Amino acid sequence: MANLKTKYMGIPLKNPLVASSSSLSKKKDNILKMEDVGLSAVVLYSLFEEEITHESLALNHFLTRGTESYPEALSYFPDLDNYNTGPDNYLNLIRWAKEKVEIPIIGSLNGISTGGWIQYARMIQEAGADALELNLYFIPTDDSLQGAQVENAYIKLVEDIRAEISIPLAVKLSPFFSSLPDISNKMVDSGADGLVLFNRFYQPNINLETLSVEPHLELSTSADLLLPLRWTAILYQRVHIDFALSSGIHTAEDIAKSILAGANVAMSASALIREGIGKAQSLLKEMEIWMNDHGYEEIKDFQGILSQKSIKNPAAYERANYMKALTLFDEKS
Repeated sequence: MANLKTKYMGIPLKNPLVASSSSLSKKKDNILKMEDVGLSAVVLYSLFEEEITHESLALNHFLTRGTESYPEALSYFPDLDNYNTGPDNYLNLIRWAKEKVEIPIIGSLNGISTGGWIQYARMIQEAGADALELNLYFIPTDDSLQGAQVENAYIKLVEDIRAEISIPLAVKLSPFFSSLPDISNKMVDSGADGLVLFNRFYQPNINLETLSVEPHLELSTSADLLLPLRWTAILYQRVHIDFALSSGIHTAEDIAKSILAGANVAMSASALIREGIGKAQSLLKEMEIWMNDHGYEEIKDFQGILSQKSIKNPAAYERANYMKALTLFDEKS
């Protein structure tokens, strides 16, 4: 019988399937169900830097009402009241979850700047979270801002948050770096224990009828697995850190591929949103069947065996594969 147990950032898990950060975890019943169907851990929805700052400014507004020290500052912030329920409720959710479920609960912070808001990393730890995921989301649009400045801001933020907490820290990266191996190693040097590949940026769309720019949500498919799969395979054992593969986890085969590439865990949200949280149960059962069919007793038996460092043709993950793939169009035309 296949044993699905694994470890992520030193945390023992009963299997490699983790619920990634999403709106599903806002509801307590969903967290309970996630444990019931077999998910090994839950990354809570993100607490945004802007939300923390928004609440702080709102408090300051009421404390200083009638003075000249508060010139419409709140107007600079988006309407966050309809997004999350506030930092205090976030911490209370962690406390509740730690009392009600046995699986690890991973907090999630989304931000980019250093400042007072990062004290919430320590508060998340004190609330009982087993680990923290830092979701780095920043779109540089200033044409005077150099790439090195952006990377240095990331590094400083990770260092500052690591100084606040002792629990494991994962950093969720985007694929848009000039050198992913370099920034990944710098994340390790800054105190990260895990890397989550990748952050999915939700691109806005244009409404041709209203001539307006609108938010757009596109759930992932298994086709989105290929990019994080490739980079997990390239970085495995070159960067000495645990990897979580996120984006495109919809089937047991997707989970198996993630581990073959070198990931410790596979994180899924879109599949659970589209097909229901119960989908995890069938994914884990099918994963057991796949391991039994291929003669693997434990996750460690096949983790990373198809990473770049382990295969005979490592160029398959690099430029040579790009050239070879293009010839497939010639064969079909």
